[in-house]
Amino acid sequence: MTSQVSSPAEHADEADDAGSNVRAAGDRHASLSGEKSGEKEVRRLDRVIIRFAGDSGDGMQLTGDRFTSETASFGNDLSTLPNFPAEIRAPAGTLPGVSSFQLHFADHDILTPGDAPNVLVAMNPAALKANIGDVPRGAEIIVNTDEFTKRPMAKVGYLTSPLEDGSLDGYQVHPVPLTTLTIEALKEFGLSRKEAERSKNMFALGLLSWMYHRPTEGTEKFLRAKFAKKPQIAEANVAAFRAGWNFGETTEDFAVSYEVAPAGTAFPTGTYRNISGNLALAYGLITASHQAELPLYLGSYPITPASDILHELSRHKNFGVRTFQAEDEIAAIGAALGASFGGSLAVTTTSGPGVALKSETIGLAVTLELPLLVVAIQRGGPSTGLPTKTEQADLLQAMYGRNGEAPVPVIAPQTPADCFDSALEAARIALTYRTPVFLLSDGYLANGSEPWRIPETAELPDLRVRFATGPNHQLADGTEVFWPYKRDPQTLARPWAVPGTPGLEHRIGGIEKQDGTGNISYDPANHDFMVRTRQAKIDGIQVPDLTVDDPDGARTLVLGWGSTYGPITAAVRRLRRGGTPVAQVHLRHINPFPRNLGEILARYDKVVVPEMNLGQLASLLRAKYLVDAHSYNQVNGMPFKAEQLATALKEAIDV
Repeated sequence: MTSQVSSPAEHADEADDAGSNVRAAGDRHASLSGEKSGEKEVRRLDRVIIRFAGDSGDGMQLTGDRFTSETASFGNDLSTLPNFPAEIRAPAGTLPGVSSFQLHFADHDILTPGDAPNVLVAMNPAALKANIGDVPRGAEIIVNTDEFTKRPMAKVGYLTSPLEDGSLDGYQVHPVPLTTLTIEALKEFGLSRKEAERSKNMFALGLLSWMYHRPTEGTEKFLRAKFAKKPQIAEANVAAFRAGWNFGETTEDFAVSYEVAPAGTAFPTGTYRNISGNLALAYGLITASHQAELPLYLGSYPITPASDILHELSRHKNFGVRTFQAEDEIAAIGAALGASFGGSLAVTTTSGPGVALKSETIGLAVTLELPLLVVAIQRGGPSTGLPTKTEQADLLQAMYGRNGEAPVPVIAPQTPADCFDSALEAARIALTYRTPVFLLSDGYLANGSEPWRIPETAELPDLRVRFATGPNHQLADGTEVFWPYKRDPQTLARPWAVPGTPGLEHRIGGIEKQDGTGNISYDPANHDFMVRTRQAKIDGIQVPDLTVDDPDGARTLVLGWGSTYGPITAAVRRLRRGGTPVAQVHLRHINPFPRNLGEILARYDKVVVPEMNLGQLASLLRAKYLVDAHSYNQVNGMPFKAEQLATALKEAIDV
């Protein structure tokens, strides 16, 4: 779903999305103004944070996704945080089985899904108990009272009903019998009670859509398309959705609705759509193959949270995309490397455990010096770890997780939308320098979403490559031959020769090659030269210099990488509004580092590095630049909160 924005960019520095908009009851959701519309009051807000929560079978991800899509089509800036169990069907009614979807949307530039929800929709006691700790006093809580019976409450340790024992005093609680109202609304469809109950998430979506004046046409069209083969189910879901809207319109319990204006002045002119990180990556890979004029080949084995890229790319055969779901991770990357040898833009997608299995073939790609994109969507580890939670703990694995000296470029996108540009950049490096490239995203970016400006064709980079077409070396006797390891003097890249090209026959394999000829060589001096040359090629990759955001001449620099960009930037905005100078710089390129990074680090008395690991980037910075980088770390499977980071940074500055 796309929307047009035709206003100049005016990013609102005051708009941090740390949840500071939560105020006391009576001034909910940072209300700006209010007016009466008939018997219902309409309040205008600048931003709001909503969290849908229920069992993993209650459709919370679908509900949140639909609300997000309509919000994007309306023109708000937004950021989302899906959070769900690893099990396909987690134990119903239990705390580990709770699935939630948080959405932060605003009339200005925002950066994170927000720290604390202004509105919690709790479909059962487990959802309430699992999330109430994040909900500030004065916020609204909509609860499905039908589920607050003795057994479901006992399952999560409620000895008395929280709806009656005063434990929710201070919140604005809206008790709504969602299940009963849904079943009543669907009587005419002749569905069983169980079938009708499944639509209660659509009733909740309709109610929230009324509360926040969200468009409805897109959701109704989506439901009819999703259930096109079951028209009765489609119309039942539409009816439940409309019933929720009408309930909000007519019930006395909801006397106020809210408006959040489009964020027209927050974005550059263009056409926008809502996009998740994995979808942006898929589109970026397709675009890269088009710009390179090469077929795209994906060799992959399904693994959370990377599987969506395989699913999406498999839909685009019309763009010359070929996807191969292999029997295991090793076969997947082997097929991708073979496709690269054959002249394709080759990609393999995985997560941390899969990277471990692919490491030998990545090393083979290093010594063969062939382009290959290794897209790793990081998750909590080690081993199986936390498959549906986020982490940044695979950085050192990407840097060093191979035998021998096997250097590989590493880049990391900053936001869901930035995954598109990062895919293009990874392809540029791989194709230009003939090397495998790691693209390190994570579960937070992969599943989260935000508005993305669809680029104009003229803005896209030219990624076309020149294949070897004939001999490139002349022997002493005048014979012209092809040397597969005769390097470009600027990039140190070797020629890329498509198999079957007459006169370009050459060997490949994992045994060390002789410089130039590519023949097998066990010569010690040659091995030393080849190892150093492969390292020099990576060290010489041209990446953009960093630009430091430091309007106040701060003495403390906060440096991040990857998905910490949003929380760090929101925290920095908050500190500056409070009068605390702090500088910020963010890395996309981690190997090699930008050439001016050392000079930047030397300018500051203190460098703080927040990471969702135990200090991996900080260790690299200390080793290379001998800088006393201070780590601030979190490994709980969740992204940083802006308020948390702001507090930590203030403490570091004041020490």
